[in-house]
Amino acid sequence: MRVLRVLLCFFIILAVFGCGGGPRRVARQRVLLPPTLNLVPHHYIGLFEFSVENAKGTLHQFATHRFEEYVLAAQSGIEMREFTSTDSSRVFASADDANGCPVAFFGHIKISNVKPRGGLTAGLAPVLRASVTVELSVWLVNTRTGGVMWRRSSASTEEVGGLSFIGGTPSFSARDPNDAYGHLINQLVYNVTYDVRSTWVDQ
Repeated sequence: MRVLRVLLCFFIILAVFGCGGGPRRVARQRVLLPPTLNLVPHHYIGLFEFSVENAKGTLHQFATHRFEEYVLAAQSGIEMREFTSTDSSRVFASADDANGCPVAFFGHIKISNVKPRGGLTAGLAPVLRASVTVELSVWLVNTRTGGVMWRRSSASTEEVGGLSFIGGTPSFSARDPNDAYGHLINQLVYNVTYDVRSTWVDQ
C-alpha cells in the first residue's frame, strides 16, 4: 500500500507539471497614469509671458504660446489666462477672488554659449549660423502665498540659422513651429510639460 501511494503521488506530480502547472508568466498590460501635476482643481490657471536672458526677439513669446498649447491639450477643464509681468501685482492681489487665478505659471529662457559662424550661400549671399544653448525653466506659483508649487527645466544645444545681432546681443525671430527655432522650442516645451501629461506605462 505504501509503495502504491508513493507511485500515485509521483504520477500526480508528473500530471500537474505536464499540464502546465509550473510558474506562469503574467501578461503585461499598458496602463494610463494620470498627470503628476493635476491642474483641474484650480480651474483658472494664470500664465505670465516668459522672460528671456541674453537675447532679443520673439523667442520667449513663441515659447509661452507653445507652452500654453501643450498644457491645454494635456488637460481638459481648465482655462489659461495670459498676463504680462506688469500684471503680477493685480493677479496676486485677486488670488482670493472667485474670478482670480489661484495658481500661475512663470517661465524663463536663458541663451548661452552662442558660437556664430559666417558663410556664403550658393548665390554668394552672406548667411550667419550659430550653435546656441537654450534653457527653459518653468515653475508654478501659489498666487495667494507666493510659494513655488512645482518646477521643471530642460536645456538643449542646437545649430540654427538666420541669426542676427543687435548691439552684440543675438536676436531670435521665432514664428513657425516647423522652422529651426520652432523645433528647438517644441522639444524644450515637451520636456518641461511631462508632469502635466498623462503617460502610458507597462505593468
